[in-house]
Amino acid sequence: MTIVVNGHEVACEDGVTLLVLLGRQGLNPRTVVVERNGTIVKAEAFGDMGLEQGDTLEILHFVGGG
Repeated sequence: MTIVVNGHEVACEDGVTLLVLLGRQGLNPRTVVVERNGTIVKAEAFGDMGLEQGDTLEILHFVGGG
């Protein structure tokens, strides 16, 4: 299946969870905010949320600094 992550098409297998996708992208789930199809996803739902064909994700990660 194909989803869109931050404006780029990404191929992944059916039913992959958001948590697995974040790991494949090299992202720590504790340092990101994810919007799926226009709705913010709570971090505790990352492991239970199966992605579907055509989903659009926006992933923002926190950057420290001062």
